[in-house]
Amino acid sequence: MRILLSNDDGYLAPGLGALADALAPVASLEVVAPDRDRSGASNSLTLENPLRARRAENGFICVEGTPTDCVHLAITGLLEAEPDMVVSGINSGPNMGDDVLYSGTVAAATEGRFLGFPAVAISMAAHQPRHYETGGRVAVALVERLRRMPAPGDKLILNVNVPDVPWEQLKGFRSTRLGHRHKAEPVVKSKDPRGRPIYWVGSAGPEADAGEGTDFHAIREGYVSISPLQIDLTRHTLLRDLEAWLRA
Repeated sequence: MRILLSNDDGYLAPGLGALADALAPVASLEVVAPDRDRSGASNSLTLENPLRARRAENGFICVEGTPTDCVHLAITGLLEAEPDMVVSGINSGPNMGDDVLYSGTVAAATEGRFLGFPAVAISMAAHQPRHYETGGRVAVALVERLRRMPAPGDKLILNVNVPDVPWEQLKGFRSTRLGHRHKAEPVVKSKDPRGRPIYWVGSAGPEADAGEGTDFHAIREGYVSISPLQIDLTRHTLLRDLEAWLRA
């Protein structure tokens, strides 16, 4: 089995190394990741400049581009053989609820799914994880399951969030929907050394819709959260209402 690994924290991120170490015994790996931290890059593609890729000292291929660039480049021209699956992560920090709209980790998996391959995005539910090996074991379990039995549904992306605890302390795995956050915190205004105003994007908002069945709830209860994502963003239930509104 051939697996393409990528991430948004950069090719030197400890989570990516932990993911490669965990999957190496069960698959042939190629790692193509950004040359630096590209968190929050979402599904952006670099169109105005060429992409440069090189083999780094750790054996991974690093690309001067976004997570989406990395997966797109790898599958459409860089690698000699196409992968059987794309796995993105292990991200430092959760990607739950509205986070998935901004996440480069999820975007790398999404690009893999765009190009026709099963895709998994894995994140640790802590911003300074201590138990990446737990995320690695979760990745192996899911890859082995996908190899034996494809996930239900068509063109799904599995968004996986893992509690930052030892493997033995996990309660299990839960199928979840995305929760929702309150709006983001205000930007932080400051000044550069020359007195000019600068702005830092504020923190993500606190949990809003986080009850039973959501990814937030599963993580709080100590379960691995697995949310099936789809590429089609159409709100199909409103199509008829929208048509009536337009006619009116």
